[in-house]
Amino acid sequence: MHCTHCDVETVTFAVPPALRAHAPDESDAASICPQCLRVVSATEGPVDSSFDALGPSFPHGEAGVAMALLVGLLDSIALNRRAIEDVAAHAERHGADVFLTLDRLAATTADPSLDLNRRLVQLHSVLD
Repeated sequence: MHCTHCDVETVTFAVPPALRAHAPDESDAASICPQCLRVVSATEGPVDSSFDALGPSFPHGEAGVAMALLVGLLDSIALNRRAIEDVAAHAERHGADVFLTLDRLAATTADPSLDLNRRLVQLHSVLD
């Protein structure tokens, strides 16, 4: 599957039942673009929870799924506050360091659709 905004191959991943309420369209699969970080529901493409395209520091498995969904929720912290809290807690329970992962993602992403550094500052006030 390719990103409709930047035509880059996306990472498609299965969304476990515990996180589906926070997935786009409450879908059982979603995809994240490694270039612009947009997250959309997925209906096609191979499922890959390794997240290698997002960099070596991005978590794998269920922690990676939670982090990818978290990135997708950051477009509106005010509207998605409860979901962000839930998904961040899920990521941490599965071994992810939320702030470190987002900080590294901000430093390595080519053309993010949102200002991750600014969102990190806002996220600290929500999650701390």
